[in-house]
Amino acid sequence: MGFLDALFGRTKPVRPDLDQLFGVPSAALTLEAAAGFLPTGLGSVCFAAVEGGAFGEVERQVRALLDADTERGGVPVEASKDAYGYSWLLAWHTPQELPELVNDLHAVNSELEANGFGPQLLCSLVAFRNAEGQSLALVYLYKRGTFYPFAPMPGGGERRNSPLELQVNAMLGNDLRLEKDLGRWFPVWGAPGL
Repeated sequence: MGFLDALFGRTKPVRPDLDQLFGVPSAALTLEAAAGFLPTGLGSVCFAAVEGGAFGEVERQVRALLDADTERGGVPVEASKDAYGYSWLLAWHTPQELPELVNDLHAVNSELEANGFGPQLLCSLVAFRNAEGQSLALVYLYKRGTFYPFAPMPGGGERRNSPLELQVNAMLGNDLRLEKDLGRWFPVWGAPGL
């Protein structure tokens, strides 16, 4: 960063580091030990789909990659669109297969990025739940290369458990690169898998 950038408050954007996703299994151990949250086996990737044959072909490749184990009993990936028009791919594994789930999420992100669609990637999330039924997601912001916790209140509605989010954020400081700007802790209401 140059002198004028510092003077005018400009910063260089953080480069995505998809390998940060591989920190989630370690964070899961911390979440279980410190707060009783266990992985659900569900994770999803959100992206802004674009029209055109090239993007459609990449999306088909990604789905074929994730569906490769369906003949051996794996669950096929689920595609959906949310109320804002964003596309989601939901991957399913058993709760004990968290590393495999993270590999799938990494593969989706990597495939889209490698084919020039990195700017369309928004976030990835891995879902957790505790014995009381509280849901929690670790959300990876692709464009920031950081994570943040998202905890919708049980019982529906669009209310967040902000104290829990702050508590989880404090717990995971040694496990994940966390988003410091709380204004970027966007709610992902109705995200598949959560």
